[in-house]
Amino acid sequence: MNFRPLWRYEDAWWEGVVTTLELTALAVLGGLALGLLGARALRSGHPVATRITRGYVEVIRNTPALIQIFLIFFVLPGLGLRLPPFPAAAIALSIYFGAYMTEIFRSGLDSIPKSQIEAGACLGLSRWQMFRHVVLPPALRNIYPSMTSQFVLLMLGTSLASQVSVDELFHAAGFIDSRTYRSFEVYALACAIYLGMAIFFRLAFAGIGKLAFRWPEGR
Repeated sequence: MNFRPLWRYEDAWWEGVVTTLELTALAVLGGLALGLLGARALRSGHPVATRITRGYVEVIRNTPALIQIFLIFFVLPGLGLRLPPFPAAAIALSIYFGAYMTEIFRSGLDSIPKSQIEAGACLGLSRWQMFRHVVLPPALRNIYPSMTSQFVLLMLGTSLASQVSVDELFHAAGFIDSRTYRSFEVYALACAIYLGMAIFFRLAFAGIGKLAFRWPEGR
């Protein structure tokens, strides 16, 4: 076992990590927007919006994310829309993340007791004030663990983008393996980097959660 030859490709490792984080950030932003829209549609009571959102969530959650990436990257060009690998993967992962966030947001909003909302109405709060002060804080606290777990799963899932030649971490590992022929060392190091990033984000989110949601215990 010899890791020394791998350090000649330090730039490739760093570029892979940066691309992985960029892809994760874009997918999270897109997925959060889709999740909010989806949760809003599910709670709107409109039958067409509800059915469309239900269909979107069921299709995405019950099909492999890799197929969704392939559909965006390989099928859209046949319809006249050709996307580079990185945007195609970012869009596919946003759609994937958005389906899960739709259910997470919906469950968070549904977890608020009606009596709590009625109490806000009795105090004369407007709809926005009730959402801002009565619904949003406890809903976010309830869904925060699920959101952070889904974020870490999404970050690890960006390795699928290597299949359409996005230069993220797993793709960088494959490139270095093809140059050094040290598969065990290369993928052991890639595994350690993924593990390190996952632990870092879990600890960071745990710290943020303690700071952001400590107010109920302080009252």
